[in-house]
Amino acid sequence: MSVIAESGAVQRPEGERKRARRLRKLLPLFAGLTVTAAILVIWHVASTSGWVSPVFLPPPAAIVAALGRLIQVGYVDSTLLQHVGASLGRVFSALFFSVLIGVPAGLVIATSPIGRGVLDPVVEFLRPLPPLAYLPLVIIWFGIGETSKVLVISLAMAPAIIISTAAGVRSASKNQVNAARAFGATPLQLLRHVLLPAAIPSILTGIRIALGAGWTTLVAAELVAAGRGLGYMIQSAAQFLVTDVVIAGILVISAIAFAFEALLRFVERRYVPWSRNP
Repeated sequence: MSVIAESGAVQRPEGERKRARRLRKLLPLFAGLTVTAAILVIWHVASTSGWVSPVFLPPPAAIVAALGRLIQVGYVDSTLLQHVGASLGRVFSALFFSVLIGVPAGLVIATSPIGRGVLDPVVEFLRPLPPLAYLPLVIIWFGIGETSKVLVISLAMAPAIIISTAAGVRSASKNQVNAARAFGATPLQLLRHVLLPAAIPSILTGIRIALGAGWTTLVAAELVAAGRGLGYMIQSAAQFLVTDVVIAGILVISAIAFAFEALLRFVERRYVPWSRNP
């Protein structure tokens, strides 16, 4: 009996600890849902009680109805799915070129003093510039087609990826680098087996930051002779005070950005386990 009692006494605290761990994991979710619910309630009350004109802030139900119309009927001659497809094509084309150029540029900056001297001024010149500052110049040089839109978004994305890659390469352990060299690793092997694995978490972080900059730039880029796209839809609706479509478009962009942020975090946890803190 004493053994059973002792084992039960040991098991109860262990079960309590597991419940406490589960509760700690669920607490951020509960907090987020509570804040979201509070915002929706305040929004509904403000819109329906006359605090704010429904022209400027439609109630949440009107936004849901607008989303339904956008899916079924569309706006400015395109459905919501067509607008989303056009915007995703531009953002991810720009991301592809930004990664294609940004990762090698970051590696060169981190590993070569000459490369750092050549590329660093270019990156530091582009990094603080708002896209609207060089958008007219890009239009003059490349016209008003898809090339200029993708290029503007790429220029907004690339600095984050370049800087993150360079920082990740520099974070590689000196002991690992020295050990690889002691075993006779060539520069290419050192890059492949030591420097790149060390930089991957930072590269993923840079891509997450770059996607945020890309979505921000998308609205400006789609102002230029676009026929469809979420930014174009929002701007067209804003001109005619169709506020429910404006807010619906903003929420769609936010939902897509949140989904890809969650996907990148999953990839980091699943395939880059060494980036996690112990």
